[in-house]
Amino acid sequence: MNLSLNQVVELTGGKVLNPTPEELSISGVATLAEACPSEISFLGNEKYFKDFLATKASVVLVPPSLPEYPEGVVFIEVENPSLAFNAVVGYFMKAATDFVAGIAPTAYVDPTAKLNPDKVRVAPGAVIEAGADIGDGCDIGPGCAIGKSAVLGENCKLYANVVVRERCILGKQVVVQPGAVIGSDGFGFLLNKETGRYETVDQVGIVIIGDNVDIGANTTIDRARFGRTIIGEGTKIDNLVQIGHNVVVGKHTVIVSQSGIAGSTTIGDYVTVAAQCGIAGHLKVGDKAVMAARTGVMSDLEGGKIYWGAPAAPFSEARKQFAAIRRLPDAMKEMANLKKQAEEIKALIDQALADQAGS
Repeated sequence: MNLSLNQVVELTGGKVLNPTPEELSISGVATLAEACPSEISFLGNEKYFKDFLATKASVVLVPPSLPEYPEGVVFIEVENPSLAFNAVVGYFMKAATDFVAGIAPTAYVDPTAKLNPDKVRVAPGAVIEAGADIGDGCDIGPGCAIGKSAVLGENCKLYANVVVRERCILGKQVVVQPGAVIGSDGFGFLLNKETGRYETVDQVGIVIIGDNVDIGANTTIDRARFGRTIIGEGTKIDNLVQIGHNVVVGKHTVIVSQSGIAGSTTIGDYVTVAAQCGIAGHLKVGDKAVMAARTGVMSDLEGGKIYWGAPAAPFSEARKQFAAIRRLPDAMKEMANLKKQAEEIKALIDQALADQAGS
């Protein structure tokens, strides 16, 4: 699992600033403050510069042109230390979890399912139903359920207890964290006025997930009422996100935890939906829009702008609204005092007029 200095350079595409005559062997990764000799770290933010100067790491990935460097450390210069460090972390993760193909004895794979047991791993307790098509390199975790005629592209990774319901389609290299559900029924009920009861509306559509999508733990993506719910290529979805039926999410969008998107809304490419946002149904959000935390979207949003508040407003405007609300209690007290003063003045005027009339 160890990495040589040359291997680190190959992984990161960096340049060694101070080559060492001794052959280094990197055994792991750590923060600047916690790193030990033989470990590699990175300087990705200037607020950690003091930790950088005191680090005990053997190798540190650094941005160009630092004003000062500690002694006894090898530096590899890269344009983006955080991104380069991620490549090193990925190496160690892959080395620690070597893929070993095979179907566990306690897994159930329907005879009509399509998969190559020499190129797929199916963990204990997993179920793959009839007609499912599993691409080479897929890793199906313990307790997962793959529904009838579902499709998984190559090199998908499903952690424990993921559900991919019938006919839903995952692209290549999709990662789904534990407990997520792809293709659950959308929230479809109609009130029957004759019976006074809600009746279920059948949800007969599917979910399509693009390549290189990451889906967080316990996130739910509803199948379309009819047609397709779509998550675009490269999109990253955090834990505990709810995406309603017939929603379309564009490419390389980020949706953060506890956010919810109601049915039939369209989200553009490179959109950021921060934590605990709520987006109403049948709306459109333009490309590269950013919704700050707890934004409530109740109408269409133009792309390329930052929004905040409920209802959502451009950030500069929402900030003024928030500041005004914070001042409201003091303004109400001031108004009450002015009202009291006005009443006292009026009483004095009325008394003066009455005295004048009496005289």
